[in-house]
Amino acid sequence: MRRNPTLQETLVRTCRQQSGDLAFADSSGAEITFGEALTKSLFLTGRLKSIWRDQDQVGILLPPSVGGVLVNWAALLMGKIPVNLNYTLSKEGILSCIEQCGITDVVVSGKLMDRLGLELPVRVHVLEDLVKDPSLFEKLRAGFLARATSVESLLRRLGGAAADTDDLATIIFSSGSTGQPKGVMLSHANVISNVHQVGDVYHFVPEDRMLGVLPFFHSFGFMATIAGPAVCGFACIFHFNPMDAKVIGSLAEKYGVTIVISTPTFLQFYVRGVKPEEFAALRLVVVGAEKLPARVADSFVDKFGIRPFEAFGCTECSPGVALNGPEFNRVGSIGKVVRDLEAKIVHPETGEELPDGQAGLLQVKGPNVMRGYLGLREKTEAVLRDGWYNTGDIVRRDEDGFLWIEGRLSRFSKIGGEMVPHGNVEEVLNDLAGEGERLFLVVGVPDDKKGEQLVVLHTVDDDRLGTIIEKLNEASIPNLWKPKAGQFLRVVEIPQLGSGKVDLKAAQRIAESVVG
Repeated sequence: MRRNPTLQETLVRTCRQQSGDLAFADSSGAEITFGEALTKSLFLTGRLKSIWRDQDQVGILLPPSVGGVLVNWAALLMGKIPVNLNYTLSKEGILSCIEQCGITDVVVSGKLMDRLGLELPVRVHVLEDLVKDPSLFEKLRAGFLARATSVESLLRRLGGAAADTDDLATIIFSSGSTGQPKGVMLSHANVISNVHQVGDVYHFVPEDRMLGVLPFFHSFGFMATIAGPAVCGFACIFHFNPMDAKVIGSLAEKYGVTIVISTPTFLQFYVRGVKPEEFAALRLVVVGAEKLPARVADSFVDKFGIRPFEAFGCTECSPGVALNGPEFNRVGSIGKVVRDLEAKIVHPETGEELPDGQAGLLQVKGPNVMRGYLGLREKTEAVLRDGWYNTGDIVRRDEDGFLWIEGRLSRFSKIGGEMVPHGNVEEVLNDLAGEGERLFLVVGVPDDKKGEQLVVLHTVDDDRLGTIIEKLNEASIPNLWKPKAGQFLRVVEIPQLGSGKVDLKAAQRIAESVVG
């Protein structure tokens, strides 16, 4: 019986079938067809062979770009597992990802590294240098492999033939409740099934052109703009800065972008900076990562004549879980669960399954649910039992099957689409204060611009607080974890319950009464 194809098999077939169609373009001026994308990826396999020889999991630190896709495709063709490193993490966070995967070599963008000012204790290979001066033999080899060999023979030569759909396609790091990056292991079957699950709702066709501004280290960026073109044959148009409305508008008009997958935060930049005629070809706008405020959706409709659909996902689900779409949409909800994905809502403490209308923990089971966390058996078992993944979200389902998020079980804020753990921010602040007692408590409150903002309740005097904030700004943690001075709120005491535990509800009320 014929087994299901892997991503590398799928991308080879798509590139050959649509060899003359536009595949990728970006703001640097790069523009290639599917046939050229395959040939260039094959050229890269030759250059990367000696670099990645002894590594199964390979490091990539590249922005959304044509070159970024080609390096990922080359890794897949070679049977490697691409690990797109999150360059918004602190240096310690990036090093943790590298160490967990045993990465010794990282392919990087020279411009990005210069901008980040980042030095890594591994061998760094600049992509701009890797592709210089191809020899005649290299060109002939890539051209021959792209056109004259069977898919099986091609992958056998490169090392990608032995892969099975249950093997890993990528590892995407997600910050968990401890703030320590966790490697989410996604198989070929996970990613490909989610492309089809999402595509069934949004009807992807080869004529589509998707705006690619989500980074590859996000599961939606990987699924939609690396795997999506390979599976569905649509083109992706990349820009490295999702807030650069001027360039994005120009690219959208030039290439006739039909699909935008983004976040509510980024949509606000487009409303302010993109001209209506530049988005004239749009047929679909999907947003996730944070709640879609009605004000943002309405302003987008007013300017561009198309309503964004709110979706919900998580890295552990490749990521699509629930979607609104052209055939069904309920404003304020996160939509309906994608096909082939079972969902149940259970009591957070007893695990008892709850009926529609009652809020509880959302758990899901299906082909897009991860294999587990890399090297973290206990953490995997804590969230994945008998195939059911615990999303950690408190959700209710209405009588028509739409899901509504009521809150979060764990204490995170989603700021501009990024997860910020309250506990870690508190730990850093209390460490900087140098005392054992709790002096700081972090809560999240709604923010029109970024979805949420942090508010820090504290009990220290102004002079001491100023010193702590100065130290915080120098700390090796992500910038999103660093509240500004105006986000600190002095209280007489940190609210506590009779049991001695922190009274989070009271803290939330205090913060919202002041900030709101």
